[in-house]
Amino acid sequence: MLEAEPLTRLIAAGVAVALIAAFVVRARQKDRRQFRRFRRYRSTAKRQQMMRRWLVESLLLFGLTGAAILIAVRDYVEPLLAATQQLPPVSAVREWLGGGIGVALLAAALAALVVLTAVGVRSARKDGGVIVVGDIAALLPRNRPELGWGAALSLNAGLSEELLFRLALPALLVIVTGEPLSAFGLAALVFGLLHAYQGPVGILATTLVGLAFTAVYVLSGSILLVMALHALFDLRTLVIIPAAVYRVHEVPGTVRFPKPLPLAPRRIDEPAEGAQPADGDADADASDAPRASDDAPAS
Repeated sequence: MLEAEPLTRLIAAGVAVALIAAFVVRARQKDRRQFRRFRRYRSTAKRQQMMRRWLVESLLLFGLTGAAILIAVRDYVEPLLAATQQLPPVSAVREWLGGGIGVALLAAALAALVVLTAVGVRSARKDGGVIVVGDIAALLPRNRPELGWGAALSLNAGLSEELLFRLALPALLVIVTGEPLSAFGLAALVFGLLHAYQGPVGILATTLVGLAFTAVYVLSGSILLVMALHALFDLRTLVIIPAAVYRVHEVPGTVRFPKPLPLAPRRIDEPAEGAQPADGDADADASDAPRASDDAPAS
C-alpha cells in the first residue's frame, strides 16, 4: 500500500476525477465528431490539415498534461513501480525473465512481429486489402505527404501517451487508491476509452494494448522501451502497412483526391470507405481550401 495524507488524497481524487471526466467527454463528443468529419474528406489537403491538428492537440493535451502531472506526483512514480514489481506474481515473472531470458523473449517477439507483418502484407496484397481492428480504416494514409503525418502521429503517441498513461496518471491514481494494480488498470482503461471514436471493438483492443504496454513497463522498469514499442506499433499501422500493401508512398502529394484504401474482407452491409452519407452533411470537397465551419473547434 502507498499511503498519502488525507488532504493530498482528496486533492489527487479531485484532479483525477476532473481529468478523466474531461478526457472521456472529449473522446465521446469532440473526437467522434472530428473523426466522422475526417472520414468524409476526400481532399488530401483537408486530411492533412486534420492530421496536423490532431498532432498539435495531442502534444498539448497528452504531452503537456502528462508533464504537468508528472511534476506534481514525481515522488510517487518510483515507489509505484517498485511496489508493483514487489508483488509476488510480478516478482516471480521478473525473476524468471532475468539472466537474459527476458532479452531473448523480447527479441523473439520482435522477430515474430516482423515475420507476421511480412506474411500479413503478402496476404493483404493477394486479398486486395488489410483487415483492421476497430474503425480505423479512414486513418490509413493515402499518399506520400500523409505518410509523413502518420509517422509524426505515431512518434508523438509513443512519447506523449506513454508519458501520461504509464507514468503520470498511474502515479496520480495510486495516491487515491493506495494500491498499484488498480492505479495501472484504471489508467489503461482510460487509455482505451479515449479511443471511443473507433467503436466498441476499438475501445476493447486499445485497452488490451494499454495493459500490454503496462506489463512491459512493470516487468522491464523502462519507460523508454515502452515508448519505443508504442511508436513502432503505431508506425506499423500508419506507415509500414499503407506503404507495403497499398504503395501509398508512390502516390505524390499532387494527387488532390487519392482514392480510399480498400479493406479485405468487407461486410456486405458496410458502405465503402469514403461513400457520401445521405444526410446532406457530406463534405463535397469542391476545392482543397478548408472551410472554417469544417474544422472549427467543438464548443
